[in-house]
Amino acid sequence: MGDLVIGARSGTPEPEGEHVSGPGESDGMEGDSLDGTGTGEDRAETAEGGEEGTTRRPKQRSFWKELPILIGIALILALVIKTFFVQAFSIPSGSMENTLQVGDRVLVDKLTPWFGSEPERGEVVVFRDPGGWLNDEPAQRSDNAFVRGIQDVFSFIGLMPSSDEKDLIKRVIAVGGDTVECQGTGPVKVNGVALDEPYIYPGNTPCGEKPFGPVHVPKGSIWVMGDHRGDSLDSRFHQDQPGGGTVPVDNVVGRAFVVAWPISDWATLPVPATFDQKGLSAAAPFAPPLAGAAAAVPAVWLLRRRRR
Repeated sequence: MGDLVIGARSGTPEPEGEHVSGPGESDGMEGDSLDGTGTGEDRAETAEGGEEGTTRRPKQRSFWKELPILIGIALILALVIKTFFVQAFSIPSGSMENTLQVGDRVLVDKLTPWFGSEPERGEVVVFRDPGGWLNDEPAQRSDNAFVRGIQDVFSFIGLMPSSDEKDLIKRVIAVGGDTVECQGTGPVKVNGVALDEPYIYPGNTPCGEKPFGPVHVPKGSIWVMGDHRGDSLDSRFHQDQPGGGTVPVDNVVGRAFVVAWPISDWATLPVPATFDQKGLSAAAPFAPPLAGAAAAVPAVWLLRRRRR
């Protein structure tokens, strides 16, 4: 029988005396592989392929394919913000001059009403027509169909004011439970306290040639007036309608807190200091007597018990 030859490539017998490679040993001949990966050339190819496999990354999505997704997300976020947080409104008339100019864009806080916050005296608020206030006001829409379409889309997501919504913007002068009046040329009085109103349009009187009151504002309503008293069809001019000129709180969209556009008109809309006067609240004058009466009842009862 012939000798068993291990590791020979040519197939010829291995010369006698030469060491025969055993398992796990290498005779140093080209082509042998101890790790089962094949030849050195094969190993190089494998390593090269392995390197390529580890560094290969998923092909990035084209920007133009991602653009519609990004636009969709942006539109959804804008719609959510408009619905629950902030909305832009345009000033269509001069009824709030000089606080607000025609064409100004104001940002309106719509979040706090969701948590039960109600309008306060001195705030500038946007509210829906309570009925009959804007019957004669035409909708401001462009004659260009393309422009109208763009406006409809942007107003839907809150980036532009709507031309169809009949909203008004005025200053809250009195709230539910208050008594408000303005006799002669003024001043306006809330619960008997005179208001110093520096925001009134120059040359106007507080009553604006339309004296009124005293008017008791029902709970859940507000009394509103424009800062341009001579050019504002506000609560004074709707006393013959349901509500007596007051506006239901449920109709209030939110408080205007900043003039955002144009940049030259940028300004915040804080509550004037005149509404911080002591005694302005309708409940304030009656609180001490009520508290005294509540404390007196048990005291009188105890005194009578002791006399018996």
